[in-house]
Amino acid sequence: MFRRLLVAFDGSPHAQQALSEAIDMAGAARGTLTVMTVVPSPGVWAPRAAWEATIDVAALSREIERSYREMLDEAVDLVPGEIPVTKIVRHGSPAATIVDLANSGEHDLVIMGSRGRGSVRSLFLGSVSHQVINGSTVPVLVAHAAEEVRGSPEPRSQVVTA
Repeated sequence: MFRRLLVAFDGSPHAQQALSEAIDMAGAARGTLTVMTVVPSPGVWAPRAAWEATIDVAALSREIERSYREMLDEAVDLVPGEIPVTKIVRHGSPAATIVDLANSGEHDLVIMGSRGRGSVRSLFLGSVSHQVINGSTVPVLVAHAAEEVRGSPEPRSQVVTA
């Protein structure tokens, strides 16, 4: 039974479904949740030319981080009080950062959405969930938002073992 659950959260409908499933699993198993988000580095969202233009990249970076922290706080507020929860904010590449934390030995299952905020970018680089599945040493549960699953009204998920 999985008891130490790591939830990768980016605010997308798929991530919200992943959090919902993680809450159910943690409640049933008397487990713990770690809910994490990864703030992308400026190199991901700001072209190099913008750093030399009149855009204040540092201020924009602070604003983006504030937004991610607020999103994470709102997600953690959904976790019932009887479930121990830790929140983590990291910076960098989402897939690599999630894999590093998953492989730290502190978790026995990763739960994440099948698609996140970066779906257009993933067409070129491979989806974050795909990269986590391939890099994680622990099983990964990939959740799909209910309204986007082949017209099915029921949420779906799949567990992929490393």
